Amino acid sequence: MPKSLVAIVGRPNVGKSTLFNRIVGRPLAIVQNEPGTTRDRVYGEASWNSIDFAIVDTGGLELRPAEDMAQRVKEQVEAALEEADCIIFLVDARDGPTTTDQEIAQTVRQYSKPVVLAVNKADNEERRQSAPLFYELGIGEPLPISAYHNQDIDLLLNRVVDGLPRFEPEGPREEVLTIAIVGRPNVGKSMLLNAIVGEERAIVSDRPGTTRDALDTLAEVNGVPLVIVDTAGIRRRGRVERGVERYSVLRAMRAIERAEIALLVLDAQEMLTAQDAHIAGYIWQAYKGLVVVVNKWDLAPELGLEEEACRRHIRSGLKFAPAAPIHFISATLGQGIEDVLASAQSVFSSRRQRIPTPTVNRVLQDALGSHAPPLVGNKRFKVFYATQDDVSPPGFTIFVNDPALLHFSYRRYLENRLRQAFGFLGTPLRLNFKRRSERER
Repeated sequence: MPKSLVAIVGRPNVGKSTLFNRIVGRPLAIVQNEPGTTRDRVYGEASWNSIDFAIVDTGGLELRPAEDMAQRVKEQVEAALEEADCIIFLVDARDGPTTTDQEIAQTVRQYSKPVVLAVNKADNEERRQSAPLFYELGIGEPLPISAYHNQDIDLLLNRVVDGLPRFEPEGPREEVLTIAIVGRPNVGKSMLLNAIVGEERAIVSDRPGTTRDALDTLAEVNGVPLVIVDTAGIRRRGRVERGVERYSVLRAMRAIERAEIALLVLDAQEMLTAQDAHIAGYIWQAYKGLVVVVNKWDLAPELGLEEEACRRHIRSGLKFAPAAPIHFISATLGQGIEDVLASAQSVFSSRRQRIPTPTVNRVLQDALGSHAPPLVGNKRFKVFYATQDDVSPPGFTIFVNDPALLHFSYRRYLENRLRQAFGFLGTPLRLNFKRRSERER
C-alpha cells in the first residue's frame, strides 16, 4: 500500500532527530547535542490512528551555506521537501522566532504543502506560553511540544495525519529484499547506493565518515522492489571515536542484522584488509547473505591489478565464506552495478531454497560413504537422518549418535557437500546436530 511521506525540517539543533525517533518509536536517527549531526535523509515508518506513513528526518537547513558539506545538506533537505506530502516545521521554544526560522518558513511556503508548525522544547509553562510568538512566521497555529519528554506528540500526529492523502488498499505485496551496503570508511558505499538508485540519495564526499546514519532507500530495479541501507564506515574497534561515530558503527551493525543480504564494499587500492575480513566474518556469523564488491576498479590498470589474481587473494582471506560472489565495479562510472544486483537477487533466491528430505538424506549418505568420519577413541560419528527445517538462512537438523564425536573439519566437509549438491550461493548454512539413539531411528 503506498504511503504518504512526512518530512521534518528546521534549522540545526532544534530536535528534529529526537522527534523523528519519538514518532517511529525507535532510535533510527542519531541524537547528539551537536549541530549538524544529521546530514543525509533518514527514513522510517510510523502509524497513527490506523494511518501508516513514511517519515524522513533531515539535516539542519542553512539557506546560505558557507561550506560545501552544508550545501550538500541543503540539497538533501530540498529533496525531502519536494518528496513530502506533509511538512513538520520544527522550531525551538527557547530561542523564539529567529531570522533563520523566518527564512526557512518562506522556503517551506514555496512548496505549497500542508505544514504543521511544532514548537519544540516547550517543556515548562513559560516556554509553552511563548508559542504564540511563532505566529509571525505565517505558517499557521504553533503547537507547543516536547519531543524529548513526549509531551503533546499525539496532538502533533493528529494534525499530521489530517493533512495526508488517503490511498485505497492494494493487493498483497511480495516480500521486499533488504540489502545493507557495508564496509570500511571511504570505500565508496554511498556512491554505490547513488549508482543503484540513479540519484544522489546519500551525500558523497572524499572525507571519511560522511555517512553517519544507516539510510533506508526504497528502490525498484528491473521491476524488483528493494530496500537498500547505506551505512557508516566500520573502523577497527580501537580506532572508533567516542560520540557520534561510535553510534554510527552500532547503526551499521544493526543494519546488517535486519538485512537479508550485505554488500561488502572493498577498495581496489587496498583490496582485502584485516578489517574487511572482520566485517565479512560478522556478516557470516549473523547468517546473512554476502556479496563482495571491489569498488574503484577503474583504477586497476594504473595499479597493475589483474582480476583473477585479486579474486584468489580475496578467496584466500575469506575461506569461511567460500560461496560469496565477488564483483569488480566502478560506482563512479556506473560499471558492474547490474551484475552486483543480479548476484544479490540470486543469493536471495538461494537462501529460500527448500530441499526435499529424501534428497538431503541421499546427499549426506553419499558423503558418509565417500569419506567416513574418523574414529574418536573406539567410537565413530554416525548420521541417522536429516531434514531441512528452515530458510533464510537454510537450516538443517541432522540426527546423529553423538554430536561430541563430530570434528569441526568433518562438519565443514558435510557443509561443503551440501553446497556442491544444492548451490546455496553466498549464504551460510545453519547445521544443527541432535543426538538420537539407534533405538529411536
